Amino acid sequence: MVFFSACISVSAQTVEFAPEVDSHLKINSFLRTLVEVKDDRDAGETEQFMIGPSIQFYLKALVKLKRITLFDLDDAKPRVLVLETGYRYLDAPDIPPTNRMQSITRFHFPLVARTLLSDQNRADLDWKNGEFTWRYRNKLALERTFALHSYHLIPYIAVEPYYLSQYGKWSTTALYAGCLFPVGKHVQFNSYYEHENNTGKSPNQQQSIIGLALNLYHIRWKNK
Repeated sequence: MVFFSACISVSAQTVEFAPEVDSHLKINSFLRTLVEVKDDRDAGETEQFMIGPSIQFYLKALVKLKRITLFDLDDAKPRVLVLETGYRYLDAPDIPPTNRMQSITRFHFPLVARTLLSDQNRADLDWKNGEFTWRYRNKLALERTFALHSYHLIPYIAVEPYYLSQYGKWSTTALYAGCLFPVGKHVQFNSYYEHENNTGKSPNQQQSIIGLALNLYHIRWKNK
């Protein structure tokens, strides 16, 4: 109900578009690299270009999670625990660039009715123009695969509050509704709607975003 109330308020707002490309390369059964390119607007930021690499570590896949995520191309979803660390460079017109170190801990839990619960904890350490700030984000998501004839799509909903050090409080709440569309064995689209409420500055600011992410999953390296 809270989510749909937020959606109704969009009628008086401008909806922005945020494209993204994520390229994954699986090194072995426990290690994967990621390069992310994104039009970033998180936590009420102005439009900014973001690019950077990450490395992900994860545990052995859980059989029950493998059944739930059978048609999802993301190899990390069947893992109970995923650890990620990376660097991002953010650039926007007329303001100094941001250098960001980010760390992510992600948990996956199987629920009833073949539903997947994800709990992502993320810390961003930012340096901009000689100043240091940090933020913490906790994203809870629910998703389930549905069959449409021979095709399978994966709708999801999520909520993500942000704590920003420059405001000293939980100043942003983001609500998501989206769907994953697998295409073949190596391509998956993530189409979503995001509504953000930002209370860091006065008056409160709200923004609505239509996002489209292209996720590429490459064949892992083979030892010769």
